Parts: sequence; structure tokens; C-alpha cells
Amino acid sequence: QVQLVESGGGLVQAGGSLRLSCAASGRPMSRFGMGWFRQNPGKEREFVAAISWTGVETLYTDSVKGRFTISRDNNKDTLFLQMNSLKPEDTAVYYCAFSRFTVGATAAANYDYWGQGTQVTVSS
Repeated sequence: QVQLVESGGGLVQAGGSLRLSCAASGRPMSRFGMGWFRQNPGKEREFVAAISWTGVETLYTDSVKGRFTISRDNNKDTLFLQMNSLKPEDTAVYYCAFSRFTVGATAAANYDYWGQGTQVTVSS
């Protein structure tokens, strides 16, 4: 059974940093793209960042470029999202997901396994 478990969320002041982790089990990460999404109540799940299976190719939504960095450790089946210069508008539940492909993608429909999410709250 494939399982993704996010951790590292919390409450931080604007301008601060957090590092999210996503531990995968039941399916080796090494052959699949991975992604991070976020969602607020009543809103659509929003793409944040994605990474190819090699870690070479990355994608970011415009609002986080230059502030967030996605990375992965295939030996440990772990995905990361380093978030710097956080803003109140970054507040959301953050989810990691397995892509169906070897590369990441921006559309949620291209992901077939999701974690339960971790809350990130940025105070002003």
C-alpha cells in the first residue's frame, strides 16, 4: 500500500522559513515525479512545485519562485520543500503527491497518490 506522510508544518511569522518533508512507503520514489500542492478551505487545490524522478527538472508556480525549493532524496524515499521568506498568503494545508510519470506536472489530475497534508500558517 502506497503511503505518503508529510511533516514540518507549523506556525511561523512572515519572513520566516519552514522545511516540509514527505516520506514515501509502499512504492519506491526513484522512478516517479513528485509534487507539492496546497489548499485552503473552500478553494481548489493549487500547484506549488514539482520535481522529476532524477531531481534535475523542477517546476514552480510563479508566486513561490525564488522563495521555495523542491528537492528529493531517492535513497531515503523522501521529498522536501524548503520555504523561505514566507508570506501570509502562503498559509494553507500542504500536500505531497506521486506523479503518474517520471516528471512532475502542474495538474493535480496527473498525480495518483496523495498524503494527508500538513498545515502551514504564516502570521503577519
